[in-house]
Amino acid sequence: MSFLGSLLRAAVCVWLLGAQPAAGSMAAGRSGELWEAAGPNAHSAAPGSLTPPAAGRSSPLTFAVLSDIHVQSWDRQAIRKFERALDDLHGAAPEAEALVLNGDLGDGDPEDYRTLQRLLSERPHPGEIHFTLGNHEFYRMWHGANRQWRPKGFPNGETEEAAIGRFLRFTGQPKVYRERSLHDRLFLFLGSERYRLSDPSYGEDAFLSEEQLRWLERRLQAEEPSGQPIFVFLHQPLPNTVAGSGRGRGVVQHRELRDILSRHPRVIVFSGHTHAGLGQSGTVVADRLLSVAGSSVSRPEYEGPAEASGSADDRSEGLVVRVEQDHVVIRGRDFRQGRWITRTECRFERGMWRAAAPDMPK
Repeated sequence: MSFLGSLLRAAVCVWLLGAQPAAGSMAAGRSGELWEAAGPNAHSAAPGSLTPPAAGRSSPLTFAVLSDIHVQSWDRQAIRKFERALDDLHGAAPEAEALVLNGDLGDGDPEDYRTLQRLLSERPHPGEIHFTLGNHEFYRMWHGANRQWRPKGFPNGETEEAAIGRFLRFTGQPKVYRERSLHDRLFLFLGSERYRLSDPSYGEDAFLSEEQLRWLERRLQAEEPSGQPIFVFLHQPLPNTVAGSGRGRGVVQHRELRDILSRHPRVIVFSGHTHAGLGQSGTVVADRLLSVAGSSVSRPEYEGPAEASGSADDRSEGLVVRVEQDHVVIRGRDFRQGRWITRTECRFERGMWRAAAPDMPK
């Protein structure tokens, strides 16, 4: 997929705070502890107290967001890129306390999950790992018994329930959507509950049930008085938000989702799916909410003269986010060259995000 390109320079996000929640704490996991870091206890903790701490400040937080890693058991290139990304993050952002893998982990095959588990056990990573479900988690439907591409046999004996079940067993989650409070900042993880097997018109779009949307609305309403930014993760972007999102709806219930999110303007939405390279325009967009595209560890895609390092086969990118008391810094990382691509500044003023002057790392 190709995208409009011109150089993304980009965004530090600063908001005006209202009431302050208490400073929280995160479980300190060790690298390699996949099931301790990503098990049910780590994923289901309730949000922290909204009682203001004595100092009136929330502690800083750094987390990384990697999208579209596409780790398949047979794909040596994707495996190498994911290993390199984890190694680079460990050196570039050792303070990161959480890692979000924002969909398209592999192709939904048991061997893909086992390969990903092995890589996470062998490589350093932040103490908490969180996952969202991407459209490729349903892709076992497109493969035959020997992993060969077999679209004529769709769904090749596979079901949506089986695909979701494997994802939930791997992550230790009870549902594809859930919440987590990190240093008193609310993280909400959304996920598709159906695929095109239920209805061919769904295509590769996320399907969010009425139950999931009601849950999202309740959680956003409850968190609004905190005055903190709220981080929402969904693999597919809303249409006409970030680069590459103008060619389809992305989410079956996109109107309902946009309506809910727009009523809570402190939300920052992270997506993947489009693979839009971070060195071009439209990967951080401040509108009625702040939308951030996560590029791809496996294969960032560029169009035109936008800056990109190396050949398409060797590119690899991701995000590091730093949350301070009064600002957020979103940085894009080039894992191939081990350098920062972008650094973005935004300010929350008069009820909406506003982009400040761009800052390009040297």
